[in-house]
Amino acid sequence: MTTALDRVPAAAPGEGVRGPRELLRAAVRRYGPVLAFFGVLKLAGLCSFLYLLDSAGDFRGKSPRFGGGAHAWDVLGTWDGWWYQQIALHGYDPKLVPVPGATGMITLEGNSAAFFPLYPALMRMASEVTGLGPYGAGLLVSVLASFAAALGVHAVAAWFGGPRAGLAAAGLWAVWPGSGVEWAVYSDSLYVALAAWACHAVMTRRWLTAGVLTFAAGLGRPTAAALIAALAVAVLYALRDRRDGTLRPLLALALAPLGLLGYLGWVGHRTGDWGGYFTLQSGAWAHEFDYGRQTLDVLTSVPVGHNGYLFPCPFADVVGVGVVLLALVLLPLLLRLRPPAVLVVHTVLTLALVLGSQQIFANVSRYLLPCFPLFVPLAVAMRRLSLPVQCTVLGIAAVASGSYAGYVLFELGVP
Repeated sequence: MTTALDRVPAAAPGEGVRGPRELLRAAVRRYGPVLAFFGVLKLAGLCSFLYLLDSAGDFRGKSPRFGGGAHAWDVLGTWDGWWYQQIALHGYDPKLVPVPGATGMITLEGNSAAFFPLYPALMRMASEVTGLGPYGAGLLVSVLASFAAALGVHAVAAWFGGPRAGLAAAGLWAVWPGSGVEWAVYSDSLYVALAAWACHAVMTRRWLTAGVLTFAAGLGRPTAAALIAALAVAVLYALRDRRDGTLRPLLALALAPLGLLGYLGWVGHRTGDWGGYFTLQSGAWAHEFDYGRQTLDVLTSVPVGHNGYLFPCPFADVVGVGVVLLALVLLPLLLRLRPPAVLVVHTVLTLALVLGSQQIFANVSRYLLPCFPLFVPLAVAMRRLSLPVQCTVLGIAAVASGSYAGYVLFELGVP
């Protein structure tokens, strides 16, 4: 049975989309169902999240920096969101200043340079244009970026299995356990939007577009290193096969790493240490590449409660273990589809960077959001489901995902 989602409007011979009105209508017919579906799922998850927080009320006694605020929705701008708001308001202060008597994982203050500049710059721009404060501007940027990311995930999955597979993939990205940050003052939605469309640009051989998007992604998050490597491998394949000439692929390759390398170099210059960004991550946030030692310890241990190191957040960590195992199952299923090299390299290296690093393991599902190609096998399989069944399954998952985000916030507590 076909639906409107399976029928992509096509112009009649000799006719094309001529005016802005016709162009808008064609865009609405093609992308409207995806945006509506994604938006409804995100609203369901957000309502579940806010209901859980409002019922508990624990957030009201916490610092606005560490998961608190006057209202339930204020928590969407805490933790990393607090830092992004400070950067948008005051700029960077990359000095590393020890905090007297600090304990736990957060041992340094003045570490705003740990957060890449693209997202707070867009927050500042949105604030200037709309008059919103940093919180409202951050949410506006994140929500708009999440819709762009959903369309990018849809476009990548549709390349394999058509519009129905693309719809399912966008829905899966909306309900992934770490998806609570997609509508918060966090940079994840912006980065995934850039990464998804960069991959799609490579798949459709639009090299300069891919280079510009990868450059921008490098100003968004450090995991852009995986995207840069993926584009580089795709360029090598294109040069080997003598497709698209040499100039455009090489220009894309030259442009792609400049954002990431430029920001890391700036932090190194300001701190007087060319490895200053990594020193900051290790000292202030306990994030460093440990070749998977912590991940292996978590996967081979059992929850030991809040006083233990491996499972300080038992519920979130157990879900994190399930997410990691699911990702490892989905990877060979993705490879069976013989995806383009850009998707393989980006996904494998992102997995390696996330699972090979020491971090707060409760956040691992969030860090795996850029591994959107892993949704493709599930999305291709889900296209066999009727649309009502697909909506029901993903709707239930959306409510569960929103509830999970609330439980994670409770377990993290106040440091």
